[in-house]
Amino acid sequence: MSDIQQPNTPDEKLVQEEFEKLLNDYLNTNHRRKIERITKAFNFANQAHAGAKRRSGEPYIMHPLAVARVVCKEMGLGSTSICSALLHDVVEDTEYTVDDIKNMFGDKIAQIVDGLTKISGGIFGEQASAQAENFRKLLLTMNSDIRVILIKIADRLHNMRTLGSMLPAKQYKIAGETLYLYAPLAHRLGLFTIKTELEDLSFKYEHPTEYEFIHEKLKATEGARNTLFEHFAVPVREKLEKMGLTYDMKARVKSAYSIWNKMENKGISFEDVYDLFAVRIIFESLPNVDDKNVCWDIYSAITDIYRIRPDRIRDWVSRPKANGYQALHLTVMGPDGQWIEIQIRSRKMDDIAEKGFAAHWKYKESSVEEDTELDKWLQTITEILESPDPNALDFLDTIKMNLFTAEIFVFTPKGDIKTLPQGATALDFAYALHTNIGNKCIGAKVNHRLVPLSHRLSSGDQIEILTSRSQEPQPEWLNFVTTAKARTKIDAALRKIRKEGARLGEEKVVSILKRADVDINTSTIDKLALFFGFPKREDFYYSVEKGDVTLPENLKKILREKNDNTLFKYVKQALRMGAKDNSQQKENSKPDKGKDKPKYDKTKPYVLSEEEFHHNYVVAQCCKPIPGDDALGFINDDGTVVVHKRSCPIAMRLKSSFGERILSTQWSSHKNASFEATLEVKGIDSLGVLNTITQTISNDFNVNIQRLLIEAKDGVFEGKIKLKVHDVEDIQRLCVTLSKIKNIKSVGRVAD
Repeated sequence: MSDIQQPNTPDEKLVQEEFEKLLNDYLNTNHRRKIERITKAFNFANQAHAGAKRRSGEPYIMHPLAVARVVCKEMGLGSTSICSALLHDVVEDTEYTVDDIKNMFGDKIAQIVDGLTKISGGIFGEQASAQAENFRKLLLTMNSDIRVILIKIADRLHNMRTLGSMLPAKQYKIAGETLYLYAPLAHRLGLFTIKTELEDLSFKYEHPTEYEFIHEKLKATEGARNTLFEHFAVPVREKLEKMGLTYDMKARVKSAYSIWNKMENKGISFEDVYDLFAVRIIFESLPNVDDKNVCWDIYSAITDIYRIRPDRIRDWVSRPKANGYQALHLTVMGPDGQWIEIQIRSRKMDDIAEKGFAAHWKYKESSVEEDTELDKWLQTITEILESPDPNALDFLDTIKMNLFTAEIFVFTPKGDIKTLPQGATALDFAYALHTNIGNKCIGAKVNHRLVPLSHRLSSGDQIEILTSRSQEPQPEWLNFVTTAKARTKIDAALRKIRKEGARLGEEKVVSILKRADVDINTSTIDKLALFFGFPKREDFYYSVEKGDVTLPENLKKILREKNDNTLFKYVKQALRMGAKDNSQQKENSKPDKGKDKPKYDKTKPYVLSEEEFHHNYVVAQCCKPIPGDDALGFINDDGTVVVHKRSCPIAMRLKSSFGERILSTQWSSHKNASFEATLEVKGIDSLGVLNTITQTISNDFNVNIQRLLIEAKDGVFEGKIKLKVHDVEDIQRLCVTLSKIKNIKSVGRVAD
């Protein structure tokens, strides 16, 4: 079994070459030499996967080989991990069992392969919806082996490197899950290089246009960055050489994903990202001198040359991060008037920062046993996970395990369990029990304590709903419910209340018109409604019934003065609002339970289309995509396609938890529909600027402004404008035009 077969075919030759590269990687490590064991695992896996191909067309064994190379070369693990990586898909994909692995390779490897087989479904699989605590327990119970998680990360890294052969819907699912779970987990375990690559690969598939844009920008600005670095480096090199140090100094550019993330979070352009690159100084340790002292000596030398920014000093040399990261960070004003971040590390610190705790092994003087070192590493990881100090752990925040906190479990007074999404309120719970209970809800008791309807529930809460026959749903309820069911039921009840109010308001208007001796017809009532600023009669009637509008005595005079131009403007608005209502009606309607759910072809993009104001999809309210946005579809329980922006956090959770329901999408022409979008405008406060903005939007673009909020302070203003547009092109044209207005400094689309 340990003999290597001579390759006969091109595929066999390819496999053999890859295996030899793996052996070379292994021979370059500091681990005990166990070549026969690795060869035996390779031959066994090669025979088990014989004939199987990956989607790309290459032999399947190339995947376990690639994972084994990541485990060996990029994580620094030894023969046990390499063998486990080679065998990691054998039990799942072939006829062999864990017992077969145990008989041939022993308990330890069998245990790791068994662990990998188990987490290929469940917590890492298609139906992943366990809680964060379960995931934490999973790591803690791996005291037999943290290697299960490490090999799983290596497996995901290779899958991301070969994601191009997958269908788009599968790409979104895997990329979203990677960004949501695996990249933060790699970061937590100190695997910085792998974490960065996982983020960039996810970004590449989720936002290809933005990825290319940033890469082109980085290429275009490379010369300027190099010049900046050289100007900075000349006096620093002189100082360091006088100190007798052996070192590397290089400029490390921020990853594309990090740059995009900063642009998105801070609402800035590429040009405004000031820390595009950091200077890294990596020195060789000096005999009998503490690395920490050398770091501070270099710090002192640099601050003798350049002015420091005191609020940007980060001392992770004296107190390393929980994942083992050590370095001294500072930011100085460079010779060209730009802030430059500097990271000072020893060679050992740099290896640990890039490879995690595994890099410690490289510095052992004699060859090491992987199991012994892993016990020490595992102990460190376990301490991180069990630490009660939130600063040392910050487990949920760091790993962002919303994927596993997507659900909470709460109880009725009788002890029945109800499952709700994370963030659900007492009102969501009321509607989960029954629509009538929700509609009549006035409050709740959570764990026997009175709370408002907006109170957020936690797992384990026991809830009693308080109702009143006189209660009716209120519009503000929509602000704090999170479940689709509650939102739909509240919308339906509000429409019913509004319809009844409009009917009573109509009776009042007709009565007043009769008393004023005015002809009662639709034209007259439309003119009257428009005079009070209502494009639709129903809104006008409802406001009269509520008392928001009081009709004056001189109705005949008002109607005579109303001119046709103003009327025409409002009629156009009314048509737009009609489009909204039809679209809203579509969103709130659900197919009958008895009907068959539609089937979707995932091999090609789902075309998002509209016919007579009706869409074959629903716009997600969390991110409100519009035609032209990078979007994806999620198939709801009732078969409806809900469209999210690809960058939406909710969409990320859906991709991770329900990847099989994700559709790649393509916008069709939306000539009649209009969509909500919000622009943020900033500039110098000056007389008439607000008037110019509103006139430009209304007159030049004939766009309906829904809400305008401008605040001025200390000579500058900023504001948000909510409006209705057709697509992203409308937004882009608006931004270009508004940015040309005098004193406006920036215009951009933001989340509502």
